Amino acid sequence: MKSKLAAILAAASLCLASFAFSQDAAQDVDKAAKDTGHATKVAAKDTAKGTEKAADETGHATKSAAKKTAHLVKKGAKDTGEGVKKAADKTADAVK
Repeated sequence: MKSKLAAILAAASLCLASFAFSQDAAQDVDKAAKDTGHATKVAAKDTAKGTEKAADETGHATKSAAKKTAHLVKKGAKDTGEGVKKAADKTADAVK
């Protein structure tokens, strides 16, 4: 009888030990999941800020390039107009 009781107590203590270890593992997994969720949230915020900053910088660069292009087109049109005027004057002189 004593051996049966000892076997039952041994089996019960093994079951309790495994239950206690499984609770620790579950808590560790829960903590890891929360930490991962927090890290993901922080990374998403940083990515959003970086994307917004890049978009602002791209918009500024585009605006600057558009101004430079407009200035060059205006200058080119003016130079072309002056060239056409000189050519017309030369043609008029040659016809006379």
